[in-house]
Amino acid sequence: MQSYGPAGVDMEQYARFLPQARKDSLIPPVSEWWTWRKHLVHLLRLRDANAPVRVIVVHGAGAHGGALWPVVSMLAGRRIDLAAVDLPLYGRTVTASRGTVRYEDWIALLVDLVAAEDDGRPVILLGASIGGMLTVEAAARSHLVAAVVATCLLDPTESKARSAMTRFGSLALAFVPVLRLVRGPLAQIPLRISWIANLRNMGRDPGLGRLCANDARGGGAWVPLGFLASYIQHPHSDARIKRVPVHLMHPELDEWTPVALSGSSLQTLPGPTTTRLLRSCGHFPLEEPGLQDLLNGIEEVAAGVGSGTAT
Repeated sequence: MQSYGPAGVDMEQYARFLPQARKDSLIPPVSEWWTWRKHLVHLLRLRDANAPVRVIVVHGAGAHGGALWPVVSMLAGRRIDLAAVDLPLYGRTVTASRGTVRYEDWIALLVDLVAAEDDGRPVILLGASIGGMLTVEAAARSHLVAAVVATCLLDPTESKARSAMTRFGSLALAFVPVLRLVRGPLAQIPLRISWIANLRNMGRDPGLGRLCANDARGGGAWVPLGFLASYIQHPHSDARIKRVPVHLMHPELDEWTPVALSGSSLQTLPGPTTTRLLRSCGHFPLEEPGLQDLLNGIEEVAAGVGSGTAT
């Protein structure tokens, strides 16, 4: 991979929502690109060659690697080699044919990324928002993932999850049968994520939701209708077959995706699993003391994986 130097242009806007005592702790990453199929995939790095564990951070539908970086970069100095990926349609990843991207591509990319970067060290996938079930599914298909940490586990095939994740509540359920008919030119129709996703509940500060909705690389991105249809209908069946250690670290005050929905999904996974509430945090876990809960939780999982004592 070719390195293009530090990249911190957009992430400072997200860092403004950190607690005051944390705002000066942002560590700029190194920005790199990886060629995968017809995509030039953007990665943010904070390398530690001596760390016993690698963590790959995976965003959801309303963010990108740079948006999450102000939080995950706080793992610096905790013996973790850190990377955050921009999935196709998001962040700075370059895609030749945006209209053909499907949710299955996200899963396949993560599996291939883990394999391409394998250096013998165990890997933890850290999934935020809908990146939670995504990382579990990818881990189930890869023999190289030691554990998953997820801030949310939404099953898009469940009606309650569909109602929660969209702006339309239960009215969204009426459109689900129509999505099964999406194919051909219709599948390439672009839709803005902020029109569909309930981004106003991204965080406890309404300004964070507005920032995400207006971020053309995140919640303001345009995605093809076919991608949304492929996500809503994906059964995540591999995640329910293979035993993958999954650690749910769910924000306590998440008004977008209540913890009960994630807990319900967690019960369908073969395990082993653990649950930790991030105290006083909204969907985007920026508040204390939950932010510290998240960092401590990830560090504990990494320590267990690195020492070979994790289950």
